[in-house]
Amino acid sequence: MDSKSDEEVGSPGRLFDAALERLRGLFGEGWAVEAVPGFQQDPSDWYSDRMIEIRSADMGHTARYVVDLKSSLTPRTVDTELLSKLRLVRQVNSFTSLLVMAPWMSPKTQDLLRIHGISYVDLTGNIWIRADRPAIFIYTEGQSRAPRSASQPSSAVTLSGSKVDRLVRILADVRPPYRASDLAAATKLSLAYVSRLLGTLEDQLLIQREGRTIHSVNWQGLLRARAEHSNLLNLNPYSGFIAPNGVDYLLRQMRDDDFTSRRLFAITGSYAAREVAPLSVGGQLMIYIRPDHFSDELVDHLGLLEVKQQADVLFLDAHDPVVFKQSRIVGGLPHVALSQLALDCLSGPGRLPAEGEAVLERMSAHEQWRNLDIHTIKEWWAA
Repeated sequence: MDSKSDEEVGSPGRLFDAALERLRGLFGEGWAVEAVPGFQQDPSDWYSDRMIEIRSADMGHTARYVVDLKSSLTPRTVDTELLSKLRLVRQVNSFTSLLVMAPWMSPKTQDLLRIHGISYVDLTGNIWIRADRPAIFIYTEGQSRAPRSASQPSSAVTLSGSKVDRLVRILADVRPPYRASDLAAATKLSLAYVSRLLGTLEDQLLIQREGRTIHSVNWQGLLRARAEHSNLLNLNPYSGFIAPNGVDYLLRQMRDDDFTSRRLFAITGSYAAREVAPLSVGGQLMIYIRPDHFSDELVDHLGLLEVKQQADVLFLDAHDPVVFKQSRIVGGLPHVALSQLALDCLSGPGRLPAEGEAVLERMSAHEQWRNLDIHTIKEWWAA
């Protein structure tokens, strides 16, 4: 990454100059990329627009862009600010386009800008420029994660951490409407934490609110976003085993045991995904088990052999009781809830993310699983 991405974000003037320099480096001889003199503004003013021209000497055509400078940019900013400006620019002059410059833009923000035909440049090298006359199409990829200089303030809440799954699961499983106070009571998390996290989700267009009431949740995007900040096997410490008689024999044995009826474990990963959206065969059998019920006696009873590598059975020490909530009986065995299954697969190793996408597709086609009421969730923690 160019060092300027760390140094030149302190003022809009420095951002504009650094972004313009990046653009010039992408065009070869016979092209000019220049600021329009009449639009030179106060270099300390973030709210004053600039304009640039990209000219082709050979074809004699000029592309003009109104430039919007942002110290930071989220999908919500695109939705609430840039789309209205884009409409205005196009109404004033159909030959002028909108270009946004920022220190860094997330992949989701870039996707949204491209969908609406808004060109962009960030200082890590994420660039998308289009024009019809002259014919221009440039697309480069820079950093997919925010550099330190462009990261969120320390007070911001992200989708990292172990407790966030409580809120993510409830937002996915429970249809709105509800408020932050309802979610705090349902998750047993502090209202301040829930409110800050909801603000982050709103910026990412993962929830939508009217006043204080959440009325829409993009649960598919939410599960994917959480998975990007998680790792199944890092979040849930595990022990690996080999089933000498085979996994199918082990499953039959577990189906007949008493601890199955008492919901002391729940199956996740490939074996659970296959029951929802068959995509592959084989894979490791992953089983969440309550820590106070995992013992050497259980391992001996099931005839398992502990190994460090090449395990075909993993017992996961659940990072939070939420992984057991809304578990389902499938083929006589408890499986995690669909939203938990999608999270686990999307954040898992190997082919699990592809299986997670197949599960999400099935969930989207049949949303009957989103049948919980926010006022009954408190019973989760009494169980």
